[in-house]
Amino acid sequence: MSKKNKKSPSKKKFYVEKNESLDECLARIQQEGYQPVRRMEKPLFIEKNGQPVPEGREIIFEAKKIKDEHSK
Repeated sequence: MSKKNKKSPSKKKFYVEKNESLDECLARIQQEGYQPVRRMEKPLFIEKNGQPVPEGREIIFEAKKIKDEHSK
């Protein structure tokens, strides 16, 4: 079996940072050579008085590597 040398993974997850807008995250994804294919949201909770309290959400983009016509 031959091993393929991959420079970067074909799929990658990008997390929207705390002080980052969706547009800024999407620009970062494109700058790294990826295209978003899926958006996921997860709720974030903290515990107050023994009870879970919603604090916010985490937004994650799953992205695929954009094929470059000039690459071999």
